[in-house]
Amino acid sequence: MTDPEDWLLSAEERGNAATDLPAFTEGNLVVPLVHGSAYFDRLVEVVEALDEGDHLFFTDWRGDPDEQLRPGGPTVAQLFTEAVRRGVTVRGLVWRSHLDAASFSKEENRALDVEIEHGGGEVILDQRVRRFGSHHQKFVVCRHDQDATKDVAFVGGIDLCHSRRDDAEHQGDPQAVAMASAYGPTPPWHDVQLELRGPAVHVLDTVFRERWDDPNSPDTDHPVAWLRDKLNHARLAGDPLPPQLPPPPPAGPHLVQNLRTYPAIRPPYRFAPQGERSVARGYSKAIQRARRLVYLEDQYMWSGAVARLFAEALAEHPDLHLVVVVPRVPDQEGAFAERPQFVGRWQAIEMCRRAGRDRVHVFDVENHSGTPVYVHAKVCVVDDVWASVGSDNFNRRSWTHDSELSSAVLDTTLDPREPRDPAGAGDGARTFARDLRLELAREHTDRAADGSEDADLLDPEAFVATLEEAADELDAWHAGGRRGPRPRGRLRHHQAERLSLPTRLWATPVYRLIDDPDGRPLKLRLRGDF
Repeated sequence: MTDPEDWLLSAEERGNAATDLPAFTEGNLVVPLVHGSAYFDRLVEVVEALDEGDHLFFTDWRGDPDEQLRPGGPTVAQLFTEAVRRGVTVRGLVWRSHLDAASFSKEENRALDVEIEHGGGEVILDQRVRRFGSHHQKFVVCRHDQDATKDVAFVGGIDLCHSRRDDAEHQGDPQAVAMASAYGPTPPWHDVQLELRGPAVHVLDTVFRERWDDPNSPDTDHPVAWLRDKLNHARLAGDPLPPQLPPPPPAGPHLVQNLRTYPAIRPPYRFAPQGERSVARGYSKAIQRARRLVYLEDQYMWSGAVARLFAEALAEHPDLHLVVVVPRVPDQEGAFAERPQFVGRWQAIEMCRRAGRDRVHVFDVENHSGTPVYVHAKVCVVDDVWASVGSDNFNRRSWTHDSELSSAVLDTTLDPREPRDPAGAGDGARTFARDLRLELAREHTDRAADGSEDADLLDPEAFVATLEEAADELDAWHAGGRRGPRPRGRLRHHQAERLSLPTRLWATPVYRLIDDPDGRPLKLRLRGDF
């Protein structure tokens, strides 16, 4: 196989000598869990297998204690507190969050904290972030003190909260959050999480421990938050974690690199004194190797700083196609919520189209009833070789400002299906990356889940032609008054909204300062580097 460091960052390239994380680990088994219903079902199964002496660590951006992980339960709080009763060490790091009135989740996160604390676990509401920033990591680590072969971790974009338990039919989670009216009363939700076994689980355990053991107060530099937490008797310091268990043995053929974002803050993180931007560096390294196809699913895709990376690759490689799947409209209505996002997305898409012209393909998704599907996934597949799933979006905020976590996967298994080496660079297509792209494409084009209709999805040129044709047919059906049978597929051509000059004058600074801020040290900002 190719040298892994052709695609993955070396320890030096990570750019953070203070961390204990290795560059990457070998011998892992990674399984994509597409949709919240699949993830939640596996989470229940794995957590219910934990018993006395085992460990359950989790992080979250938003957590709803009453979210049902299966129809009829258990809820998040029930699953975790019942684990505590069996003798499992349960620890959580949940973002403290901004106000609910600003469409955030302060009260929900505090409720999750209270219920798990009352059940005997420990949760810290963690506000060790930049002003207007968030902890956006979403992962769960389950360790067995008697049998490390059972260790499992989950990492990706799915929070333990309302609206996430949807499936391939995209009728939405019955426990829904309020969103833009276009998404209806139970917004359809598309998302992806990874299940990992093997040495990478130990690495994610370390990621949690670095944050938990950081000596700074979780309300550092937030005196009002500190006072409120004191009055509410919130936990401001966690008990020491139990000793870390040994790494699990090899479980499969996958190399895994855990990429992170931490901003540069004061006082600094002990484990990342200058922050860490390995998410940005890892994606940059992979995209620079792209020759035929970059496939993205992303909640935002609205940052010129990130789009420039794709534009440069498109300009340099005339056979390269960029496919992007995004939400049709922002999750919240109102000028202040929508217009800045429109500014950023239009700039990003136009930058890529100027570089790649008809090789840039941007779609959104709807269910079979015509309701838009909110694409919350953060997925990238490059030339069917390198793949990543995580919490980070393709914007400057995720690459520099908030805390993020993504797992990049490089499969050692060469895929036997033609084309065997689509990029022509000698790397060969890899089974994991190709299977992930095909699984997502089958859903979006209504193809058979068993792969029996994959013939026109394998080759990059045929793949983009198939997606374009499906979107053309569905767009035409809508334009014709939805007469006759609905065409197969769920993709629509995405129309980025260009705003008037007066609107751009106020929305652009809001976008740059609030929606897509920069968390890099000053020297890196001046150099335009990550």
